[in-house]
Amino acid sequence: MMRTITLFTLIALLPAPGFAAGGGVKLMHADVDLGDKESLQRGAATFVNYCMGCHSASYMRYNRIGKDLGISDDVLESNFIFNPEDKVGDTMEIAMRKSDAENIYFAVNPPDLSVIARSRGADWLYTYFMTFYKDESRPMGVNNLVFKDVGMPHVLWQKQGMQAPVYEMVRTADGGEKKVITGLEQISRGSQSTEEYQQTVRDLVNFLVYLGEPAQLKRKTVGFWVLFYLIVLLLPVVYLLKKEYWRDIH
Repeated sequence: MMRTITLFTLIALLPAPGFAAGGGVKLMHADVDLGDKESLQRGAATFVNYCMGCHSASYMRYNRIGKDLGISDDVLESNFIFNPEDKVGDTMEIAMRKSDAENIYFAVNPPDLSVIARSRGADWLYTYFMTFYKDESRPMGVNNLVFKDVGMPHVLWQKQGMQAPVYEMVRTADGGEKKVITGLEQISRGSQSTEEYQQTVRDLVNFLVYLGEPAQLKRKTVGFWVLFYLIVLLLPVVYLLKKEYWRDIH
């Protein structure tokens, strides 16, 4: 019985395998760094300017972001809070009503993004923002490689520019052929270079990862010092125990 419990415990602790998303699309590596406070600040600015028109982050308060990321209340009020009725101690709600989102704008209610990084994963989010492409058949004029028939616009298109799909005919298992997307090509330039846009997306995903678990900023720092303390504390004790044990044997 104990052997079975141990086996299930080990399986639960194993990292989840990395699957390709969106019908075989290989996820790009986000390379986020929660220790990069400037990246988190830039990501927060991108989030409030480009995401919060439709998406809330109702589990987070503005002043918590300010405290964690080193942003003053004055900067929060002037650059992060656009609703004059909101205060720095308020949660990050949006003005758009759910009924308007469902009945007028999108036919669905845009999800709250507080824990989207924990749900989707950093690499998925990074690939998502990198792989919008032009699709005139869609209501918003765009589609996405990892989220087929996505219902939202490409909010960062002015920075990235626009991409178009590259198609290729492949043979199916039943001997037929079908057209599949094998890549994306740039058809119009944005205000940022490819490298600059990649950094913008990386900053945004970095912030979304922080948003999903703000406590990890301190948890990881505290964990390092706890381990350091235990090593410093236990090494002399272990050494003295070893000497005492082997003294009797010799």
